[in-house]
Amino acid sequence: MPLYLVQRTFPGGLALAANSAGAEVLTVVVTRNAELGVTWLHSYVSEDRESMVCVYDAPAAENVRTASEASGLPVDSITGVSVLDPHFYH
Repeated sequence: MPLYLVQRTFPGGLALAANSAGAEVLTVVVTRNAELGVTWLHSYVSEDRESMVCVYDAPAAENVRTASEASGLPVDSITGVSVLDPHFYH
């Protein structure tokens, strides 16, 4: 399955509580993604919580965009990527 890197900007910072309410929000996001064949693998959030980079498994970039929109998540860009492992040549 193709991999996609998604860049997001959250003006004012990502507001996601580290509690059961936040967990519930993430469960909804994962469920909406699954409906479109999208799997959220992981994300990296900047210290100020205004920037995020996410990695997804999906059949197409448009699936990622549609899933993001359904969850109310901003999308600055979506780029197809492949994995380069530091141990690849060993």
